[in-house]
Amino acid sequence: MTNWLPDLTAGSGPLYQRLADSIETDIDRGVIDAGAKLPPQRDLAYDIGTTVGTVGRAYQLLRERGLVSGEVGRGTYVLGQRAKPDFSAPDVGGEGSRYIDAPKGKLRFDSTAAPDIGQGADVADVLSRTAQDHPHEISSYTRDFPDRWYEAGARWLSRNSFRPNADAIVPTLGTHAAVMAAIAALTTPGDYVAFEHLTYSQISRSAGLIGRRTALVASDDEGIDPQDFERVCAQKHPKMIFLMPTAQNPTLATLSAARREAIARVAREYNVVIIEDDLYGNLTDDPTPLLAQYAPERTIVAGGLSKSVAAGVRGGWLSCPPAYRHRIRVAHKMMTGGMPFLLAEVNTRLVLSGQADEIRKRSIAEIGARIAIVRETLAGFAFKSHDRVPFVWLTLPDPWLSGTFKNACLEHGVLIDDEDEFKAGRSEQVFHGVRFGVSQPRQRKDIAEGVAVIRRLLDEGRAGYDSFS
Repeated sequence: MTNWLPDLTAGSGPLYQRLADSIETDIDRGVIDAGAKLPPQRDLAYDIGTTVGTVGRAYQLLRERGLVSGEVGRGTYVLGQRAKPDFSAPDVGGEGSRYIDAPKGKLRFDSTAAPDIGQGADVADVLSRTAQDHPHEISSYTRDFPDRWYEAGARWLSRNSFRPNADAIVPTLGTHAAVMAAIAALTTPGDYVAFEHLTYSQISRSAGLIGRRTALVASDDEGIDPQDFERVCAQKHPKMIFLMPTAQNPTLATLSAARREAIARVAREYNVVIIEDDLYGNLTDDPTPLLAQYAPERTIVAGGLSKSVAAGVRGGWLSCPPAYRHRIRVAHKMMTGGMPFLLAEVNTRLVLSGQADEIRKRSIAEIGARIAIVRETLAGFAFKSHDRVPFVWLTLPDPWLSGTFKNACLEHGVLIDDEDEFKAGRSEQVFHGVRFGVSQPRQRKDIAEGVAVIRRLLDEGRAGYDSFS
């Protein structure tokens, strides 16, 4: 990138935003090539007459836009130009077909939505019958929720001995919306929300957009560290903590009963509300009691249909202490515009009819077959997997770095996620891991093909990848 400098004369807003916009424009125009290393923050700050902090905020914004990848000690690299939409007729059937939202010629290992096991026909049937039965409700706004919507949520969120009452349920537009409604309702701008260093980072980013701050809590192979959670509570006084205690995304850690009890004790002592995302736990057969059973007075359980039934129906619910229910329901309406009758009724019918349970069983069976392919192909390498969970956490051997390995997979036609995608905030920890999902390619042979690429790159090391070829 010799002699390159950003054009900061155009646009408006803070300098860091104009800097990010200028770099994004140059990436899209091809002025900055895929794989190019951006100038070190200190050097660029000197060249444009600003602070290192301003450049750092611009680079972070570019990471959030999915344009660059950065690792401590290595620098910040451009991931590549964004693919232009292809409006030609997609190949949706036959051998080797791909999902239509994948960049042309790429295998989507960067998503964990429920696998396509033919549930579209089930959903179509329920949609048709719902439209016939409720034409007036579909044509209008939803103002009153029927009791069956709450009953469906109570049934779907029940797991092990956890059995929420219908009067504790809030129907939502998916699990993400459920969690964000709870954060918006029970915290205020400036409050801290605690997260693990690696987690479903879309929640922390969304919380940042509405003015909440992130406090990071350490974890180990067994999950979140209760002692560090207590340290963070004493120092930063978070109002809430977001956790995935069972089959955590992306590490697949599952908290022991002892750790759950310790987390509940600390949360109670420091008056912290717990959000327990059970989206992947709902797929497992893990018998450990939910966190909600250790601290029922302060735990919100969120879940939905996206990983086990169908992501496109946006089915979600949360269970909360009754005192929170009205505030969260109002916050959900304010943030989403409200529940559409059609989706809520379809999701309810899927659950109460037993169809959702049946689809989940078929999804789990398909996931298990695909995970078996991964285990056979990657034998000898360090990774975590679960028979019922549609992703794998792969620990990279030397000399691979997370972002470099992601780029190498991309060059070989496989889309995966590096660890930066899961960092809830600016963390100095380096994990040298990547996550890849197995649920989105249509056929098992595509899984075998994609995992074979990953295996080949692991075997060859950096010698098998040249980012400037």
